[in-house]
Amino acid sequence: MPSQITLRLFGTLIIFLMGLSGYAYAQAQVEESEERTVNRSVEDQTRETYRQLNLLGDIFERVRGQYVEEVTDEQLVKNAINGMLTNLDPHSSYLDEKDFDDMRVNTRGEFGGLGIEVGMENGFVKVVSPIDETPAYRAGMQAGDFITHIDEEPVMGLTLSEAVDKMRGKVGEPILLTVVREGEEEPFDVKIIRDVIKIRSVRNRVEQDDIGYVRITTFNQNTMTGVEAAIAEIKKEVKEPIGYVIDLRNNPGGLLDQAIAVSDAFLDKGEIVSTRGRLESDTKRDNATLGDLTDGKPIIVLINGGSASASEIVAGALQDHRRAILLGTQSFGKGSVQTVIPIPGHGAIRLTTARYYTPSGRSIQAEGIIPDIIVEPAKIEKIEQTRHTSENDLKGALDQKEKKQKTNLEDDAQEEEKPVDYQLSRAIDLLRGMTLYEDRFLENMRQSANDNKKK
Repeated sequence: MPSQITLRLFGTLIIFLMGLSGYAYAQAQVEESEERTVNRSVEDQTRETYRQLNLLGDIFERVRGQYVEEVTDEQLVKNAINGMLTNLDPHSSYLDEKDFDDMRVNTRGEFGGLGIEVGMENGFVKVVSPIDETPAYRAGMQAGDFITHIDEEPVMGLTLSEAVDKMRGKVGEPILLTVVREGEEEPFDVKIIRDVIKIRSVRNRVEQDDIGYVRITTFNQNTMTGVEAAIAEIKKEVKEPIGYVIDLRNNPGGLLDQAIAVSDAFLDKGEIVSTRGRLESDTKRDNATLGDLTDGKPIIVLINGGSASASEIVAGALQDHRRAILLGTQSFGKGSVQTVIPIPGHGAIRLTTARYYTPSGRSIQAEGIIPDIIVEPAKIEKIEQTRHTSENDLKGALDQKEKKQKTNLEDDAQEEEKPVDYQLSRAIDLLRGMTLYEDRFLENMRQSANDNKKK
């Protein structure tokens, strides 16, 4: 009896093992089939890649052999690479060794040229922003201008690097740009004298005795150091500033790490920016660390259509964390990250590798940052007022009044000479109003507390 049970169990085990081996065999067949499918897909993709490269090679040979003028292999290859990159988006491009060296000089803060940040759009050079106190800025170039001709030669057909090369030249030499501007019926010419462009990325001053003003013109290697020095200088001049204006207008951007550092300078915690790309290495989040240079004082950030890229990161982070009020007009909308990839012996490629997002998850690519308070730039003109009779005009008026009247007239004359920055004026008014409201609110709270104690 036991032997029959053992036999049955053994038979059952054999059948189970046979079934298991059959399943394993079937599973192996499926995996092998899937592997063959994957391999076939890779092979097909590789075959298609080689087919396209063969097409490129055939065209390369035909152009080299049959084009009406002799062209070098280097020229053809460079043009092919440029075409490959510039057709992806306006910000990807090939940098030969000279362009690569120029780019590294630019981020260090000094170079020769006109003083404009530019990109390519629809075959024309588009001005992202003129840089403060440069020849282009003084000549009246504006964000959004399209340059159609350089020294009467069309830019259509040029790469961005080639157009920039044409705009650069010897210091003191003139250049003629043909500009198309929104709101102007006809193109017009702008003559600019080339100069050495020295970029001081941060400037500061005190407005109305108690408001700190910090102007950031670009984000280069020195920007964060400049911001720290600016805030320290303001605190040294004003013991207790009521608030700060951070001016990012016409700031074309620059180095991402500097934008993150500047944002962190005004935040104690939370995400600053996230970048998301196809590769895991291109996807990351940057967070603020403890410490606020302004000690929690109110901040107004000024932006406009010339505020792009890194400046939009700062504006977006401070807006999303409600750390600052944004005032001005909608920003440029460059929300992509370019990685400069060196090619040893051949310069580098500037390739768009990711998009960046504000802490709330907004992508600003082609959308821009919309300010909390929209204030268009305005030209302020004083209304001529009829001279009215005053106490000072009366016979026997006291000398003190006369002196005071004279002083007031001199002050008015000085004010008339100074151009009015309407957006900055509104920012200062807003800061002063916020401070006044806070003071009155606290005073009312104290008064209520005292009244309750008396009861």
